[in-house]
Amino acid sequence: MRRQAQFENLRASELYCPTCRKLQPVRERLLLVLPNAELYDYRCITCGLSLGSREVKASTQALVSASSMPRRRPDPGVHGA
Repeated sequence: MRRQAQFENLRASELYCPTCRKLQPVRERLLLVLPNAELYDYRCITCGLSLGSREVKASTQALVSASSMPRRRPDPGVHGA
């Protein structure tokens, strides 16, 4: 169980690209923000091919603090006049 905790926040810096046929540096891009997780995509910096993805689950503390944040009401003057 301890060993698994070491790799929870693992990020790729290089991945094998089948188009370039070699290990390539990758760029991590945020794809989607969900209520309980964030999805990231890894793309080859040379050809732009998607080489993998990563899901980061929100911690319980982050979920609690996000749900307790006050929500802003839209300004009524924006759509008025």
